[in-house]
Amino acid sequence: MFSKGTLVEVSTDEDGFEGAWFAASIVKAVGKDKFLVQYQSLRTDDDSGFLTEEFDTLHIRPSPPETFVVDRFNLFEEVDALYNDGWWVGVISKVLGGSKYLIYFRDTGEEMEFKHSDLRLHHDWIDGKWIMASRV
Repeated sequence: MFSKGTLVEVSTDEDGFEGAWFAASIVKAVGKDKFLVQYQSLRTDDDSGFLTEEFDTLHIRPSPPETFVVDRFNLFEEVDALYNDGWWVGVISKVLGGSKYLIYFRDTGEEMEFKHSDLRLHHDWIDGKWIMASRV
């Protein structure tokens, strides 16, 4: 399914991180439907290197496709926002000036400001295919 070095995204059920996806790469298979991955941005507690962790295939997906770059996002458009080293699903709740947006996160009820460069169009990994959220 995934080979060594493949770039992926992983999610965790850990409190406070549900629904976020983190960039990682496959280190090796560690059994049926389980892989050891190395995060690309999360570091070990002693900061000696990048954190490694085991995940089952339900919590691993390929890296999303490089989508066409959008000049601007639209109100109510579903996006992924880069926050705390992970991609979190949100909705554009307000278009601000200077290529900035307010993003509303349904899961937490929070609203935060993001730069255009920290956003990407939201995609879902369904039945082995990337499905892009429809543009508003």
